[in-house]
Amino acid sequence: MNFKKISIGSLIEKEVSECGIKLTRICNFMKCTEQEIKGMYKATSIETESLLKWSKLLKYDFFRLYSQHLMLYAPTTAEKNTENRKHKKTILPQFRKNIYTKEVIGFILTQIQTGEMSKSEVLELYKIPKSTLYKWISKYKDEKK
Repeated sequence: MNFKKISIGSLIEKEVSECGIKLTRICNFMKCTEQEIKGMYKATSIETESLLKWSKLLKYDFFRLYSQHLMLYAPTTAEKNTENRKHKKTILPQFRKNIYTKEVIGFILTQIQTGEMSKSEVLELYKIPKSTLYKWISKYKDEKK
């Protein structure tokens, strides 16, 4: 899975194909025409309300793909105002830390194992703590065999 460039429409189409859901059922659920559904299959981005409907219909969290993208390509950084943000009240939920899924861990470890990236390049590009990366390498080395 390429988390850098997400073609959401084609991913939805693949999931529909795997689930074997008929187009008429999809149209009824989504409240749109067959042409609109086929247009969504070709789309690189989809309105969040539609994506939520697709997630419910197909029982797959498509939003997680974007969360994984953010973890890999826009990780949180230690900014000077981080201390101020911790104490600032906000109505938005605050998340304590990044949660890496097995897919993301597998993606990163594959890049190292294939030689596509070195460990230091992974640490620099994805801003993963060194100790975390080495724990993953130790923990998942036996699963690849």
